[in-house]
Amino acid sequence: MAERRAFAQKISRTVAAEVRKQISGQYSGSPQLLKNLNIVGNISHHTTVPLTEAVDPVDLEDYLITHPLSVDSGPLRDLVEFPPDDIEVVYSPRDCRTLVSAVPEESEMDPHVRDCIRSYTEDWAIVVRKYHKLGTGFNPNTLDKQKERQKGLPRQVFESDEAPDGNSYQDEQDDLKRRSMSIDDTPRGSWACSIFDLKNSLPDALLPNLLDRTPNEEIDHQNDDQRKSNRHKELFALHPSPDEEEPIERLSVPDVPKEHFGQRLLVKCLSLKFEIEIEPIFASLALYDVKEKKKISENFYFDLNSEQMKGLLRPHVPPAAITTLARSAIFSITYPSQDVFLVIKLEKVLQQGDIGECAEPYMIFKEADATKNKEKLEKLKSQADQFCQRLGKYRMPFAWTAIHLMNIVSSAGSLERDSTEVEISTGERKGSWSERRNSSLVGRRSLERTTSGDDACNLTSFRPATLTVANFFKQEGDRLSDEDLYKFLADMRRPSSVLRRLRPITAQLKIDISPAPENPHYCLTPELLQVKLYPDSRVRPTREILEFPARDVYVPNTTYRNLLYIYPQSLNFANRQGSARNITVKVQFMYGEDPSNAMPVIFGKSSCSEFSKEAYTAVVYHNRSPDFHEEVKVKLPATLTDHHHLLFTFYHVSCQQKQNTPLETPVGYTWIPMLQNGRLKTGQFCLPVSLEKPPQAYSVLSPEVPLPGMKWVDNHKGVFNVEVVAVSSIHTQDPYLDRFFALVNALDEHMFPVRIGDMRIMENNLESELKSSISALSSSQLEPVVRFLHLLLDKLILLVVRPPVIAGQIVNLGQASFEAMASIINRLHKNLEGNHDQHGRNSLLASYIYYVFRLPSTHPNSPSPGPGGLGGSVHYATMARSAVRPASLNLNRSRSLSNSNPDISGTPTSPDDEVRSIIGSKGLDRSNSWVNTGPKAASWGSNPSPSAESTQAMDRSCNRMSSHTETSSFLQTLTGRLPTKKLFHEELALQWVVCSGSVRESALQQAWFFFELMVKSMVHHLYFNDKLDAPRKNRFPERFMDDIAALVSTIAGDVVSRFQKDTEMVERLNTSLAFFLNDLLSVMDRGFVFSLIKSCYKQVSAKLYSLPNPSVLVSLRLDFLRIICSHEHYVTLNLPCSLLTPPASPSPSVSSATSQSSGFSTNVQDQKIANMFELSLPFRQQHYLAGLVLTELALILDPDAEGLFGLHKKVINMVHNLLSSHDSDPRYSDPQIKARVAMLYLPLIGIIMETVPQLYEFTETHNQRGRPICIAPDDYDSESGSMISQTVAMAIAGTSVPQLTRPGSFLLTSTSGRQHTTFSAESSRSLLICLLWVLKNADETVLQKWFTDLSVLQLNRLLDLLYLCVSCFEYKGKKVFERMNSLTFKKSKDMRAKLEEAILGSIGARQEMVRRSRGQLERSPSGSAFGSQENLRWRKDMTHWRQNTEKLDKSRAEIEHEALIDGNLATEANLIILDTLEIIVQTVSVTESKESILGGVLKVLLQSMACNQSAVYLQHCFATQRALVSKFPELLFEEETEQCADLCLRLLRHCSSSISTIRSHASASLYLLMRQNFEIGNNFARVKMQVTMSLSSLVGTSQNFNEEFLRRSLKTILTYAEEDLELRETTFPDQVQDLVFNLHMILSDTVKMKEHQEDPEMLIDLMYRIAKGYQTSPDLRLTWLQNMAGKHSERSNHAEAAQCLVHSAALVAEYLSMLEDRKYLPVGCVTFQNISSNVLEESAVSDDVVSPDEEGICSGKYFTESGLVGLLEQAAASFSMAGMYEAVNEVYKVLIPIHEANRDAKKLSTIHGKLQEAFSKIVHQSTGWEFLPCEYFPVYL
Repeated sequence: MAERRAFAQKISRTVAAEVRKQISGQYSGSPQLLKNLNIVGNISHHTTVPLTEAVDPVDLEDYLITHPLSVDSGPLRDLVEFPPDDIEVVYSPRDCRTLVSAVPEESEMDPHVRDCIRSYTEDWAIVVRKYHKLGTGFNPNTLDKQKERQKGLPRQVFESDEAPDGNSYQDEQDDLKRRSMSIDDTPRGSWACSIFDLKNSLPDALLPNLLDRTPNEEIDHQNDDQRKSNRHKELFALHPSPDEEEPIERLSVPDVPKEHFGQRLLVKCLSLKFEIEIEPIFASLALYDVKEKKKISENFYFDLNSEQMKGLLRPHVPPAAITTLARSAIFSITYPSQDVFLVIKLEKVLQQGDIGECAEPYMIFKEADATKNKEKLEKLKSQADQFCQRLGKYRMPFAWTAIHLMNIVSSAGSLERDSTEVEISTGERKGSWSERRNSSLVGRRSLERTTSGDDACNLTSFRPATLTVANFFKQEGDRLSDEDLYKFLADMRRPSSVLRRLRPITAQLKIDISPAPENPHYCLTPELLQVKLYPDSRVRPTREILEFPARDVYVPNTTYRNLLYIYPQSLNFANRQGSARNITVKVQFMYGEDPSNAMPVIFGKSSCSEFSKEAYTAVVYHNRSPDFHEEVKVKLPATLTDHHHLLFTFYHVSCQQKQNTPLETPVGYTWIPMLQNGRLKTGQFCLPVSLEKPPQAYSVLSPEVPLPGMKWVDNHKGVFNVEVVAVSSIHTQDPYLDRFFALVNALDEHMFPVRIGDMRIMENNLESELKSSISALSSSQLEPVVRFLHLLLDKLILLVVRPPVIAGQIVNLGQASFEAMASIINRLHKNLEGNHDQHGRNSLLASYIYYVFRLPSTHPNSPSPGPGGLGGSVHYATMARSAVRPASLNLNRSRSLSNSNPDISGTPTSPDDEVRSIIGSKGLDRSNSWVNTGPKAASWGSNPSPSAESTQAMDRSCNRMSSHTETSSFLQTLTGRLPTKKLFHEELALQWVVCSGSVRESALQQAWFFFELMVKSMVHHLYFNDKLDAPRKNRFPERFMDDIAALVSTIAGDVVSRFQKDTEMVERLNTSLAFFLNDLLSVMDRGFVFSLIKSCYKQVSAKLYSLPNPSVLVSLRLDFLRIICSHEHYVTLNLPCSLLTPPASPSPSVSSATSQSSGFSTNVQDQKIANMFELSLPFRQQHYLAGLVLTELALILDPDAEGLFGLHKKVINMVHNLLSSHDSDPRYSDPQIKARVAMLYLPLIGIIMETVPQLYEFTETHNQRGRPICIAPDDYDSESGSMISQTVAMAIAGTSVPQLTRPGSFLLTSTSGRQHTTFSAESSRSLLICLLWVLKNADETVLQKWFTDLSVLQLNRLLDLLYLCVSCFEYKGKKVFERMNSLTFKKSKDMRAKLEEAILGSIGARQEMVRRSRGQLERSPSGSAFGSQENLRWRKDMTHWRQNTEKLDKSRAEIEHEALIDGNLATEANLIILDTLEIIVQTVSVTESKESILGGVLKVLLQSMACNQSAVYLQHCFATQRALVSKFPELLFEEETEQCADLCLRLLRHCSSSISTIRSHASASLYLLMRQNFEIGNNFARVKMQVTMSLSSLVGTSQNFNEEFLRRSLKTILTYAEEDLELRETTFPDQVQDLVFNLHMILSDTVKMKEHQEDPEMLIDLMYRIAKGYQTSPDLRLTWLQNMAGKHSERSNHAEAAQCLVHSAALVAEYLSMLEDRKYLPVGCVTFQNISSNVLEESAVSDDVVSPDEEGICSGKYFTESGLVGLLEQAAASFSMAGMYEAVNEVYKVLIPIHEANRDAKKLSTIHGKLQEAFSKIVHQSTGWEFLPCEYFPVYL
C-alpha cells in the first residue's frame, strides 16, 4: 500500500524495537500515550502491546481468590464481587382477566389439551437480574429522571441576572478584548468635594481575620473545607445528556403475552319502540366488513321488550339467566376501516303469513292514531297472544337496519358537544349512507395491530354519540343470506340507494356508541366468565363480543378458548315429496346417539337460560328452500371423542291450529361428526339429508357415506349448506401442526399404532414420521403457528432435551428441532415486520423467552413451573425428593447429584448412577446419541431377580414404544432404556456449532433468539441445581465452554467478513453477540468471557489493518463494546479495588521485572502512579473493560487516525454515558467508592490532554487571539501526538541514554504544521465534563503524586484544558435563555446548505439520518455528503443548551429552571477547576520546583474571574487567589507583571459588582495585594499604577459601570488600611489613602464622560484632555491613546485612528530608546515626524518623567519590541483603509529595519507586497494627499 494506514503505522517495527529495548526501562510516567512508538508500557515491563491490539485479560476468578480484599465489610466490599442475590428465577403468577381462570370442566383430558391448558395457566418463569436497571442502558440522565435529581438545587446568584440592564455580559467581553489597554481621566474637579463624597459613603462588610498572619497551610486547609462544603454530589445531574437516538444498549422488557383485543367500542342499547306494541321483538347486533365480505363479530342478542310483552312468552321460556339480560356490549375491531357496518336484525314470534303481511301493521298504524284504531289494535293483540301461546318457541325474520360505523365516529369526533346525538332515518337521509368524509380506505398493515393511519378510523378517542335509528327495512324472505346483506350494505353507501325507495318500518332504536373504558365493571367474556372487577353478580352485565378479525391476527394464545359457531345457510327441499314448507332446523351437540345424549352446551340468546341443549333457526313462511341467518354458538368439550357430533333435525312447523296436526313434524336428519381422523372438522359443508332417523352407530360416519337401507332427500345429493367455524386455542386447525402434536403426544402415551389422518403409524417407522413431521412444520400456515407458538417451541425444546426412546433406541432429534426452530423464527421475523424492536428482536419471540420458556422437567412432581417439563405425563414418582423451596416460589427443586439428569436426585442405587458407572465416566459421547438396546439390559436393573410383574412389563415393552415419559416402575425395570436428559444450553450450543449451510444462515439471522434462549437455560440450570452460588469456574463443563468459544469466534468472524455486504444483518448479529456476552458475565467464569471479548477484538483488529476505510467496522466494535459495558456490574468487572500489581503473567520477564526495579532509579511507587494514569499494560489487563473503552477513545480521537472523524461523537458519548451512569448510581454515592470508580478513568485525563489542539475554541468569544496559549501555537502542532521524552529522543539520535535522571519532555518540532480537525462544541463539551468528573471524584493524593511526575510542558497542557473548561461551562445568563427562546431557529448557513444538498442531492435526508444513526456514514475529515460535521444535528455555535424544536416557547418556569441548572453547573465546574488548581499549587509547594507553571495557574484563575460567575464561586476563587499571592508574592510582582495588571483589572471589576459579598471579597483581595506589594519593597508603585490603569480601562470601556458600588469598595479598602494595626507606623496607610483618593477622582471625571456619551466629538475631546493629563504616566497615556483609536475606528474615522496609533508607537519608541540601545529601533518620536509633526508631543523631556527602569513603569506588553511592531502594523492598516498610501510608506520605513535586523523574510515579503499595493493605488488615483498638511490631523480628532 502506497499510503500506510494510521492503524498500520502503529504496528511495531524492528527499528523501533531496538530503541524500545534501550529506553523502555527509562521511560516513566508521562501521561502521553507515545502512540507512535508503542511505548504504552512502563519500566517494569519489557513487553508492550500497542493500543490497536487487545491485551490478555486478567483471569478474574483467580485474581479474586488470590487477592482477597483487606477490608472485611463496608462499602468497598461490595465493589469486589457481584452481590449474592444478583440473579433470581422468579415464578410470577400470570394475570388472569377473569375472576375464575378459563379451564375446561372435565377432569380427564387428553395430553394435548393438558399441555395447552398448562401452557395457558402456568406461572411466568422470569429470570431477574436484580440490579439490571443500574446498567447504563437505564441511565437516569433522561429528561424525566434528570428533573427528579435536580430537585432542591440552590439558586446561584449571578451578577448578570441581577444587573439592571442586560449589557453586563457584553462588558466582560469588552474588557477582555481590551485587556489592560486603557486609562481614563477627565479634567479635574474639586478634590475636596470628591473626598467628602468618599468619606461619607458606607463600606461593605469586612472579612474576619483577613489581616491575621495565619500560616499558609492553615489557610489552605480552611479554604479547602469551605470549598468542599455544600457541593453538588452529582455533576452529571446538571449536564444534559448528549443528543442520541435510543441508546443501543437498552433492551426493553418485552410485553407480557396477553389476549389480543383490537380497538374496543362500547355499544349500549337503550330503547326500541314501534308505532304499535303488540308482541315481543328480539334484536341482535353484529359487525360486518363489506370490503372483506366478512362478518367480523359474533352476534350480540338483546331484549328491550317491556315486562308485559315478555309475559306473553312465559310458557315457552325458562327463567332468564342474568347473563342473557345484557343490553350493552363491547366490540373489538382490530382493523377499523371505512367498510365496517353495525347491522341490527330483528325477529319476532312465528305467525301465520309471510313477512310482508306480518310487517304491514307496523307500517300503516301510527302511534298518534291509537284511539282511532283501537279495535283493530285489540284484534292484532289477541292474535299475537295466540301465536305466542302456540308458537312461542319459534321465530321468524322481521326487519333489519345498518349503521355505517365510521360516519358516526367521524361526525362524533368533529362535534364540540360532550356527547353527540345523531338521527338516522331512511326517508330523507342526507347522504348519511354515503360517507360524510371522503377518506381513503385504510391501508392494510395487516400484520401489525394497527391503529389505522386514517384519523376517521380511530375508535379510541371519538366523542360518545347517542344514535336514534328511525327506520328499519323489512326482511325479504328470499334475501336472507349474507351475500344479499353485503349487496344491501354496499348499496347503502351509494347516493341513489335502492333501499331508499323501499317503504320503511318506522321505529325508534336508541343506542349509545362510545370508546370502551379501560377496565369496565360487570363484564362477561364470550364464554360468560366474569371479568375482574365484578363487585355484584346481580347487576345487569355488559357482554364482550368475540371478534372474528377481518384479516389474520398474529398473537399467541394465552387463554383457554374452545368455541364452535354453526351457521346453517340454506336448505333445498324443492325435490322432497310431501308437505314441508315452514321449515326450522334444530341444532344439537351430541356426545352419543341416544336422543338424551344432547349436551347443554349451546349458548342462550337473550332473556333465556344460559345454556340449552338445542337451538332452532327462524322460519320463513311457506318456503321449501329457505335461507337462514342464524348463528349457533357452542361451547366445545375440551376432549372430543369419535362419538361427538352435530345433529341437525329438520321440522315442518304447523302455523294453523288443525285437528290432529302436531305442532312440529320431523322432515329430515343430517349430522357432522366432530372429529375426522382425530382432527376437528370445520369448514363449509353441503350435506345430504336423510328422511328417516339415522341408524345405530351413525355418528362415527359422515352422512356422505351411503348407508344401506336409508332413504335420502333428492337421491343423497347435498341439499343442506352449513358452515362450521371453530375459535379454539386447543384445536390448531392446521394439518401439519396437528400431525406434529399428535406424534409427540403419542410418544407420551406410548399407544401404538398411532392413527394420523388415514395412516396407521407403527413403532418401527415412528422415527422417520417424527422427523418428517418436524421438517414439515415449515409448510404450516403462519397464523396457527403464531397462535400455538409457545406450545410448539416448548415441544421442540423438549425433543432436544429428552430424546425419545423408540423401539429401544434413543433417537437424537436435536438437529431436526434446531432446524425447525430456526425456520419458524425466521418466518416470524420476515412476516411480522411491525413487531420488531430497535435490535430487530421480534416481540412475540422475545416475550416467549422472557416469560414462557423454562427448562423442561425441572422437577418431576410439581405441576407448576413447567414440570413434566413441557411434555405430557411425566412420572418419576418414586425417585428421591428434595427439600421444599420457600413457599413463595411455589416450587420444589430437586437437589441433583447427577449432572446429566438433574431430575434424579441420587440415591446411590438409582439406576442412573449405576448405568453411568457401567458406561463410563463420560456418559455420552460428543453427539449425545448413545444407544443401548435389548432385554439384556434388564440385568442392570435395580432388581436382579425380576419378579413376575417386571417380566410382564418387559414383555409389554417389546411391542410398545418406551417413550421419554415413563411410569416409575417401568423406569426401574427398564433402565436400559433410561431417558437421557440433556442440558438444553449444551445441546443448543453444540447444534449451533456443528450446523452449516442454510440452517446456519437462518440461525445467524436470528442469533439473538438462540443466545437469549441459551442464557435463560443456563440460569435455570444453575438455579435448579443450586449452583448460582458455586464458584464460577465449576459451573459449566469444559465441553460446553469450548462450544461457546467456537461459537463466539465464528460469529465474530461473520461480523468481520460480512459487514460490507449484509450491513443490516451484521448490525443485528453484532449487537446480539454483545448482549450475549453481557449476559454471560452474570453467570459464567468472567475471565473466560473476557477472553471471548478478546478473541472478537483480535478478529476485528486483524481485519482493520487491511481496510482502506475502517470507520464502519470500528463503529460496530464501539456498539459491541458499549453493550458489554452496559453491564450493571461494570465497575466490579474492572476490579476497581486492585492496585496495579501486574497480574501473574505467562511471560517470565514480566514477573522478574516487577520484583525489582530493573536497575533503574525510579521507584515502584512512581511506577504504580504512572501505570494508573496511562493505558499501560497492567492497567489494560486489570481494568479490562475500562481499558478497552479508553483505548477506543484514544485511538479514535488520535488526530492521525484517518477516516474515524465521524466516530468522535459516538465514542465520546459512550464514555459520557458510562460516567453519568456511575455518577447517578446509588451504589457508588459514597465518596470513597466514587474515588475507586474514578480511578478506572484516570488515563482519560492524559487522553484529553492529547486532544487539546482539536477541542472546540470556547474561548473565542472572549479573546480574539484564541487560547491563552501556554505553549506557543507552533509547538502545539509539533507536539501533538509526538511528544517524546528526552531519553527517547537521544536514543533515536544515537547517543547513549543518560541514566538516573528524570527525563523532562522536550519537543521534536514536526516539519509539517498539520491542521487538526476540530471537534464540535457538543463533543468537546462532553469530553470536558468527563474530565471534570474524573478530577472531581479521583483521590486527591493520587492526582498530586501524578502531577509531581508530570513535566512542565504537560502541566501546562493540563492548565490549558482547565482554561478551556472555564469558558466552556460559563453561565450564559437568564437573558440568554430568554433570547434563545424568542429566536425561533437560527441555523448556520453551512447547515442549511447541507440540508439542501441532502434534499436536492442524490441521497434523501431521511436515509442519511438512518444511515448515520447506524454509524454507517463514513466521513472523511474533508467531508462527504454531509460535510465533516461530526454531529449532524443543527449546529449552533454552542449546542449545550438544546433547542426544543417541537415546543419553541418555553414557559417562564422552564426558562427559570434551565437557568438554575446552568448556574449550578457553572458553579460546580469552576469549583472543580479550582480544586484541581489547588492540587497543582500544592504540588509545586511540595516539590519546590516547576514554579514556571504558576503563571499558567494564574491565567486560569484570571480567566475564571473574567467569566460570568456566581457569588459562591467568586468567594472561593478570591480566597484561592489571596492564598496564591501570599505563597508566591514575587510571582506577580516580578515575573508575571502582565498578570498583575490583569488581576488588578479583574479585582476592580468585581469591586464594582452589584452583589455585596463579591465586593467584600474583591476589596479584601485588592487590599492584600497592595499590602503584599508594599511588604516586598516598602512601596507599592506597581499595584498603584496597575490599579490606576485598570480603573481607567474599566471606566473607559464599560457601558453599565456603577460608580456607587465602586465607591463603596474604595471605602472598604480605606477601612482596612485604617484598621491594619501592623502597618500603622509605616507610610502604607497614607499611600493607600492617596491612591484611593486619586482613583475616586478618576471615577468622578468619568461621570462627566458618561454625560457626553451621545456627543462623539465632545467625548473624544475629553479623552484627549484626559490623555494629556497622564503625560507623566506613559502606560496610562498609552491606554487612553488606544481608547481614542478604538473610538475612532468604531466610527470608521480610519485616518484619525491611524494618527492615534502613530502617537502610541512614538510614545513606545521614546521609552524603548531609554531602556535599550538597539541601532535598528527608532530613536524616539523624532523618527515619526515625517508622518505627523504633532508626534513630538510624545517626547519624554519634562522633569517629572518617570524613569522606565522604575518598577511598574512601562511594563505593559506594548513597551517591547514586538509591541511596537504591532502598533505600527495596526497604524499602517488604518492608513491603508483611509486611503492615505504615502503615510503607509512612511510607517513601513520605520518597520523595515526592525524586520531586517531580525532577518524575518516572511514579514518583509508581506510588507513589500503591501507597499506594492499602496504605490500602485497612488499611480491609479490621485488621493489629494499632497494638498493636506500633516498638521491637519490633530491627534484628538
